[in-house]
Amino acid sequence: MTTLYGIKNCDSIKKAKTWLTNNNIEFTYHDYRQDGLDIAWLTEAEQNLGWEVLLNKRGTTFRQLSEQQKQNLDQASAIALMLEQPAMIKRPVLIHQGQYFIGFKAEQYEEILL
Repeated sequence: MTTLYGIKNCDSIKKAKTWLTNNNIEFTYHDYRQDGLDIAWLTEAEQNLGWEVLLNKRGTTFRQLSEQQKQNLDQASAIALMLEQPAMIKRPVLIHQGQYFIGFKAEQYEEILL
């Protein structure tokens, strides 16, 4: 089972979905905003990837945080922020055969899925 997690208007999500479709890979798509996000999934993703990898520090949502929020980031506060604002999660998150991968690169998907 392959599941892709993200937000539908994200360019990386669009590229990943196109790649998966063009390579005839069956997958389920989960949109954080539309389908929701729960603490159990986020905690599991964090345990597999690490909160520092999972947290998107380049996005506008992160940049809008106060300096105090940015300075005091730790595992608990990062998870709380990502749960509250799913756009702060790097995208896409791909889960394939129980393994977690983040981001989209065609070469990486070829290694994982083909």
